[in-house]
Amino acid sequence: MASGAENFSQFGISKEEKDKLVGEVIRYMLFKTHQNSGCPIKREELTQLVTSNYHQRNLPTFVINEAKEKLSSVFGYEMRELQRSLPSSKTQARLSQQIVADSKSYVLISQLPPDVYEKYVVDVNAAHMSGFTFALISIVYLAGGKIAEENLWSQMRRMGLSENEVSHPDLGNIKQALELLVQQRYLQKDKVNGPEGNTLYYELAERALDGLIRDRIKEYISQIVKTDGISLGAA
Repeated sequence: MASGAENFSQFGISKEEKDKLVGEVIRYMLFKTHQNSGCPIKREELTQLVTSNYHQRNLPTFVINEAKEKLSSVFGYEMRELQRSLPSSKTQARLSQQIVADSKSYVLISQLPPDVYEKYVVDVNAAHMSGFTFALISIVYLAGGKIAEENLWSQMRRMGLSENEVSHPDLGNIKQALELLVQQRYLQKDKVNGPEGNTLYYELAERALDGLIRDRIKEYISQIVKTDGISLGAA
């Protein structure tokens, strides 16, 4: 991985130019993460910040890697790369065509200890969305990582959430709240053709498949349903 200590003059730019490009990537990551409610930011967007004025090969990778280092050392964020996963029904041939560099994206993950993060960073006014996210990921996880849309709504109705509700006191439009989880890449949708027509499924996406989140889900479910002697399996 490129390092800030490397000789960036190989790209024919000055230190000031390099620092400006790194700063632009950092500002873009921070601003877009806040503006888009934590939705992943495509690598292509970051690359365009560099290539709009510079065309040196490998310069975008160098700048993005240095932005990662500064986001960690200065701001306390891990700039984590996600490789977009495809719904399970897609064939290997389709997979090989779509998994390309442009499918990569980034999210910002706080590196603060959980107790410090909860005390000083977490917005209590947004806690309802975190609970909603965790609950829905848990439902899909327990369904084996994939659940039909109607079955998901059936579980949500048991939680008091209706697909027709547009003014929930905390979540607002429930359908939009669910769609936000898709945009944030916790869930993804998969339309499957069957003998009775098309069925829409929700399944876990790359952010929900993160090892840390899966471990928290297992711990949470074990506490709630007290299944100490039962394997929860892997979604």
